[in-house]
Amino acid sequence: MSTTHEEIALAAQGGTQAVNLRELIDANLYMPFPYARNPHASEASAGVDTWLSTWGLTDDPAVAAMISYTRPAELAACNSPSMDSGLLQIVANQIAYQFVFDDRAEDVGRRSPARLLPMLCESVAILRDGQPPTTPLGAALAGLHRQVRERCTPDQAARWASNSREYVHGLLYEAVAQAHSDQVGSGLCRSIRSLIAGVEPFYPLCEAAQRCELTPEEIHHPVMQRLSRLSADAAVWIPDLFSAVKEQRAGGVINLALAYRRTHRCSLPVAVTLAVRHINRTIREFEELYGEIKPELSPSGIGYVEGMAGWIRGCYFWSRTVPRYADTMAAPAGL
Repeated sequence: MSTTHEEIALAAQGGTQAVNLRELIDANLYMPFPYARNPHASEASAGVDTWLSTWGLTDDPAVAAMISYTRPAELAACNSPSMDSGLLQIVANQIAYQFVFDDRAEDVGRRSPARLLPMLCESVAILRDGQPPTTPLGAALAGLHRQVRERCTPDQAARWASNSREYVHGLLYEAVAQAHSDQVGSGLCRSIRSLIAGVEPFYPLCEAAQRCELTPEEIHHPVMQRLSRLSADAAVWIPDLFSAVKEQRAGGVINLALAYRRTHRCSLPVAVTLAVRHINRTIREFEELYGEIKPELSPSGIGYVEGMAGWIRGCYFWSRTVPRYADTMAAPAGL
């Protein structure tokens, strides 16, 4: 990270009277996208409970408790405020699935990265080759894949599967990094965090919410690709700010704020402040590039980019209140 000594000193001085970390984040994070919430949120929440139960995933009390603390349908409602109820349900189900899958992978991978291979290989076989599932998690993924194919165009569904495979592969890299945390520098941390963000699999669903499919020229435009990267990074780094206390206690490594803390050997509030500035630059670049390309985009292209922006906004407003990150309000903001 190219943060200068002056930037670190400025962050350590502080500029607000924040009492806790959440107030510190709120006071410093640049959030140009206003709060919005899908009116079908309650319906989606009930649907998630039914969907998870159908696949037996909440038979484990720990999983059921985790879902109640993460509120996947609320995240979907904040990210996708204008989606119709059917597509919103797919988004909410997928968020819930990824929460379960990610926690399971973290638990298994902590014991040994090699133990993850059967779990990850099953997912890749389902997504790439259409192989039948052999576990409840695999069955849930196959069900999601079927829902996506029914709702999306073939090209959109293919992008969904490709992005989902990248996310699956990233979890193995995360497990290896956790096992050799002393070798994980800040750059490697950011690279792995990009892989395991799990945000980009949702972008084809943002596209499916539009009236028309984007042309190949639009979807593969270099600026569009950069917007995708910027929005996914900002969307996942924002929860990193709110989860830093929890991750630090659990010995987590792949977290933007904790990467700043390790690199600069500073306090957590200073690290959070530095991470916020990094995120602010990312969001501003997203805004600038969107402003440049917007006149060239079709109405569907504009809606697609707005869907990306929705993930930045939604992850912020969800992170502020979700019980999973409640420790942020108890953590002092003293720099």
